[in-house]
Amino acid sequence: MTNTSFTLNIRGMDCAGCAQTIQTGVVRLKGVEHCNLNFTSEKLQVSGTVSREAVVARVRELGYEVAEAETTTTPTAPSAPPGFLAFLWSRWETRLALLGLLLILPGLFLHEILHWDEPWIDAFSLGALLVAGGPIARSAWRSLRFNRDLNINVLMTIAAVGAVVIGAYTEAGMVMVLFALGEALEGYTASRARHAIRSLMEVVPQTATRLSSTCCGQGCEERVPVAALAVGDRIVVRPGERIPMDGLVRAGVSLVNQAPITGESRLVEKIMDSAVFAGSINGEGSLELEVTHLAADTTISRMIRLVEEAQERRAPVQRFVDRFARVYTPAVVVLAVLVAALPPLLFGQPFWNPTPAETGWLYRALALLVVACPCALVISTPVSVISAVSAAARNGVLIKGGAYLEQLSRVRVVAFDKTGTLTLGQPSVVQVRSAACSGADQCAECDDVLALAYAIERRSEHPLAHAIVSASRVRGVAERYPVAEDVAALVGRGVNGRVHGREVLVGSHAYFDSAIPHAMPHCHAATHDAGQGYSPVLVSADGVYLGTITMADAVRASSREAVAELRGLGMSTVMLTGDNRHTAERIGAEVGVGVVQADLLPAQKVAAVQALQRQHGPVAMVGDGINDTPALATADVGIAIGGAHGGTGQAMETADITLMSDDLRQLPFAIRLSRAATQTIGVNVAFSIGIKLVFLLLVLLGLGTMWMAVLADVGAALLVTLYGMRLLHYRDASRA
Repeated sequence: MTNTSFTLNIRGMDCAGCAQTIQTGVVRLKGVEHCNLNFTSEKLQVSGTVSREAVVARVRELGYEVAEAETTTTPTAPSAPPGFLAFLWSRWETRLALLGLLLILPGLFLHEILHWDEPWIDAFSLGALLVAGGPIARSAWRSLRFNRDLNINVLMTIAAVGAVVIGAYTEAGMVMVLFALGEALEGYTASRARHAIRSLMEVVPQTATRLSSTCCGQGCEERVPVAALAVGDRIVVRPGERIPMDGLVRAGVSLVNQAPITGESRLVEKIMDSAVFAGSINGEGSLELEVTHLAADTTISRMIRLVEEAQERRAPVQRFVDRFARVYTPAVVVLAVLVAALPPLLFGQPFWNPTPAETGWLYRALALLVVACPCALVISTPVSVISAVSAAARNGVLIKGGAYLEQLSRVRVVAFDKTGTLTLGQPSVVQVRSAACSGADQCAECDDVLALAYAIERRSEHPLAHAIVSASRVRGVAERYPVAEDVAALVGRGVNGRVHGREVLVGSHAYFDSAIPHAMPHCHAATHDAGQGYSPVLVSADGVYLGTITMADAVRASSREAVAELRGLGMSTVMLTGDNRHTAERIGAEVGVGVVQADLLPAQKVAAVQALQRQHGPVAMVGDGINDTPALATADVGIAIGGAHGGTGQAMETADITLMSDDLRQLPFAIRLSRAATQTIGVNVAFSIGIKLVFLLLVLLGLGTMWMAVLADVGAALLVTLYGMRLLHYRDASRA
């Protein structure tokens, strides 16, 4: 048989333990080479020679359902999650749990509280046991039969059967009812967490207005599903509408709110050829867009897939908990046997309950099984991780796994690339000095120098030319002169041409030193600018020096504030750049980084990161996701900036963490969130273990009952789940 791979959508999982049960059962099938079940996305990926039918059959044998296979990878907007009672009523297992709750009430009030001892009360308790415990016992049997595994359901079933043997019918029924309701609560909170992720898709319309080239002989608009759109289609987005697809503006001008994608609070102007993202909110202008990605490959769709897959990259603490739970459960069974057997055999202690008010060691061993249930411990980490990852995505930060979330919280040094990270990555005009400058705020002579340079450079693709063109348009001098004639590039020296009959030259200072006379003060000023890391170009007309235009790579508006926030978090900051030392030190001083390392080749950046790791420990490297790949890969956490503005999926696919906008203030937010998540996980794990130890001690001393133990376990699982889900609504107080 040939190898195949397929994905199934699993339904009915209440906790991460359910996912482990299914995965273990499928792996045991003949012909399975790889199997992975993501509890968060509910997707089971299988590869090998095994047939799809065999895998579906095994999943159903284990007591879970397989939904119809999705025909598209396009995420769709989810319906609102049901309330808790509606959730309970939607599944037959939870309906039985509700019926069991009604049946156990007489035993709870009359037997446990009022201490009545009537046979009919025991009948109700046994009915609750059979009704609520039936699905749990079946799941336990399936786990033993197919997986050879002692899971949580096995522990509960043994405890309940043992309670019946010793005549504790009410407690047996209560154990099963409370455990079934606890599982239902876990399933409900898990569904809420999944909805929180999928609700990211709510920002994307499911239909779009497509421009059709022909409609009854003339162009027209038609409303179509986004899945029907192809790359190159034209769509119209009216004022106030959400943008349904990634695309490029082909007509119109508007301000767009990109906060759902990038977390930016400001409106972004969109003009001809500007990129827009599905889920953004259009402002007051109408836009005509050309679709650039299929619906399944838009920026928001890739974000959702990566967030769903983030749980697969488990944090170290979660991997430890998972391994611990696999050993812990069988060990608990052995311990329970020893607790039941050794005191009676070695010390003459009672095996059975000597009186209704006293407990024997068999009862204590059964209660131990209930106490030891690792539900809270197993769920304590994944719910916190996925909540934090979802909150980050809502704020424009894409964290690709719990491992990176945990590692980010340990980072104490952040290394930055310069160009395109701390700076915009493109030069801009910072000063125009005419030889005949009048000194006025709006100097006509300086404007004329810029206008002449624009006439020469307006059709050039050189980055410095772009800066001159942009500054000319801002200062309103772009149309002062016609386009230059006979434009010729002087390789490595500049460019010249004819403007209104004058021979205009825009060139480097070195070339002017050899070709165009200019006074010493102007020469010294240009030399000083170059020494400070700026890029001066000089302008002449008919061999006469007219002035100097000074340019520099502009610092991002958010860089200084972000670096200051990082220092406030106790972080050291370093800039690693291949640019010259003068430029690097000027930028470093402007943004406030602690250490500047310049003139670095890519291999030297890697060595610098390794040196920082040896000196300080975990290091995060922030770059543009393209030019700094070796250093990003070497760092403990690689962070790419501008994942959405890059226009491709490279940054999202390669970096450990991606800041979707070009706002570096998202970095301190991500670090604060990672620390909050790590603290939450620590509290959850400590609480889960602590509550076990407390009730274990109470049970061994004969002070705890089985129903109290299972109530504590259910309560602990619910508390750690709710405490972890607080991260879904995490807000950075420093930016409130």
